[in-house]
Amino acid sequence: MLVAELEEKKHEKESALSERVPPLKLSGLSVQELQELCKDLHRKTDVVDEARYDMEMKIEKNDKEIQALTQKINEMKGAKRPNLKKVKKSAEAMLGAFSDSSKLMKSDFKANLKTVKKEDEKKEEVTDWRKNVEAMSGMEGRKKLFDAGQ
Repeated sequence: MLVAELEEKKHEKESALSERVPPLKLSGLSVQELQELCKDLHRKTDVVDEARYDMEMKIEKNDKEIQALTQKINEMKGAKRPNLKKVKKSAEAMLGAFSDSSKLMKSDFKANLKTVKKEDEKKEEVTDWRKNVEAMSGMEGRKKLFDAGQ
């Protein structure tokens, strides 16, 4: 079946080309006549190319206009909302949703949190700095610092 369709399309193409494009008669033409024939064919191809280009530009312009109009339509309609699915709930779930138990759970939220004990930071005793300077002065003070570091 596909082979028959391909053959039919090929035959239609050949018949359309034979109607639109006459066969070239190149035999017995002089150089000047061949040049004129080439120029004539060149002019015809230019005309066809211009028409093809014009059609492509029209199509592009129409496509852009269609896109702009569809965008305007979508903006006018607004955002499309998705269809929500129906969810079946049991009677107990419905009653539980409306009961005060949910409100109680919200209020007990802080009570259910774990308590974390903070480690006591070591606080240095605040003493009079003048006494400390006198005690640390000299070689004995440096020795005390050295001993304390070990």
